[in-house]
Amino acid sequence: MNAQQIDTVVVGAGHAGLAVSRLLTQEGREHVVLDRGRVGERWRSERWDSLHLLTPNWMTRLPGWYYSGPDPEGFLPAARFVRHLQRYADSFDAPVLTGTDVRALRPAPDGYDLHTDEVTLRARNVVVATGPHGAPRVPASIATSDVEVLTSNRYRNPASLAPGGVLVVGASASGVQIADELSRAGRQVTLAVGRHTRVPRRYRGMDLFWWLDSTGRLARTVDTFHDPCEARDEPSLQLVGRGDPALRDLPLDLRVLAERGVRLTGRLRSVQGRVAELGDDLTDRLHAADRALHGLLDSFDRFAVETGLDAELLPAERPGPVEVAPPPRRLDLVAEGIGTILLATGYRPAHDWVEVPVVGPDGSIEQHRGVTPAPGLYVVGQRFQHRRDSGFIDGARHDAHAVVAHLTTGSLPPVRVNQLR
Repeated sequence: MNAQQIDTVVVGAGHAGLAVSRLLTQEGREHVVLDRGRVGERWRSERWDSLHLLTPNWMTRLPGWYYSGPDPEGFLPAARFVRHLQRYADSFDAPVLTGTDVRALRPAPDGYDLHTDEVTLRARNVVVATGPHGAPRVPASIATSDVEVLTSNRYRNPASLAPGGVLVVGASASGVQIADELSRAGRQVTLAVGRHTRVPRRYRGMDLFWWLDSTGRLARTVDTFHDPCEARDEPSLQLVGRGDPALRDLPLDLRVLAERGVRLTGRLRSVQGRVAELGDDLTDRLHAADRALHGLLDSFDRFAVETGLDAELLPAERPGPVEVAPPPRRLDLVAEGIGTILLATGYRPAHDWVEVPVVGPDGSIEQHRGVTPAPGLYVVGQRFQHRRDSGFIDGARHDAHAVVAHLTTGSLPPVRVNQLR
């Protein structure tokens, strides 16, 4: 069967893929956007029911589109964000082909062949926009049939879990939010804590993301780090976005969870049958997170003084330390009444369908500012792809601009230098 010819194919109709499509449309470039599901499919089918965005509404910015509603400081629920993306796609009649799964991407004469479950497309250019959430990380050390094991992308609500207590593994954004929801629902929750980034929702009257944006931290590029791989592996922020205006400023961290009765332990080392082995590193993890927290807040205070904003902001009040009882080193899950292990351990890149020699041993795509070593092959929306905010909704627009500029002109635009304070 002869392949259908097209100039550019974008794989993925999430916010990053749509951002690229908007800019290609603006340039008059022939293209199509393919997605295995619908627009924003992961937000539809791989998020829990109560999830809200971590970033405030004013940061929901895409090329030619931004939030203009009455609550810029609020946090969109996942379902409303899906509608936001669909309206964005409709606003420029994005050429999206839904229900089209790309099985393989292979080199071809003058471009690439994309083999889907229906047709084969041949494109001069391909933009991989499948996002940073490839496949959930499932530790190989977990081997049990005594309890249910569930990854966070399959969690929906407390009632959907097996009866009994829950061992939540991972204390970044997803882990603390799910532990909080389960605890409020009356479940007995144990939270296995690994590396995490403790931050306040608000500091001195301003949202955390106002500080990160104003101080230039979100614009910091991966090239400025001694170890880019380590920078890309930073734990996600320990935050929650809430829909109720009366609750949105309430903090959510390990201290709050511990005070509510959530049992904190060291990281999960292994599960064999009914027995979970836990690390003795909880205290070290908590102290490391607190040192990083106070270093970050120190930088915010310096910024406030240097910019003359210090007198206009609220007085500095910092989160107190997390106090915990000596945690157990071993749990008999059945004896403890734990019916579910819920893994909030992050994601690994999943690009096994990309049969082009640009995929590294860890599954990530080799690239610089979205440009891969393979001519005409690009990527957008990866975690810390170039700027620290690349994996956020707001940051994908910068990578999209760079990719479309290179695709249309053959060169990258200059990097805007932001002063990091």
